[in-house]
Amino acid sequence: METHAKSKPDNAPAPNSQTPTPLSFFFILAEIWNLTTEQQMKLLGSPARSTYFRWRKDGGDVSADTEERISHLGSIYKALRILLDSEEQAVGWIRKPNRHFEGASVLEVMMTGKLSEIIRVRQYVDAQRGG
Repeated sequence: METHAKSKPDNAPAPNSQTPTPLSFFFILAEIWNLTTEQQMKLLGSPARSTYFRWRKDGGDVSADTEERISHLGSIYKALRILLDSEEQAVGWIRKPNRHFEGASVLEVMMTGKLSEIIRVRQYVDAQRGG
């Protein structure tokens, strides 16, 4: 992975000036990463469609598993923003074949739906960042 350290990392834009809820952050990230509804549902742990659309419309509480998934995804996003020059490069990188993952993209790896695979991607990008 080509890296370029930034003096001040960018973060996902937060609605207003308040810290976003886990779900509102996730939906911002999903938009940045251009994720389909199916991809979003898989990354959230495959909730029922009605639950997903309720979360999308009204927010709400999520399970500890879903909150952990969102936390790891946020860490992946943050690491990529530190490592790469632009958000566009980060979006492209998650879709590129990656030798570390036997030629699969990190998005494909995460699309297994397993929390362990999201963590595996996080550990990889953290290692690239030197963390």
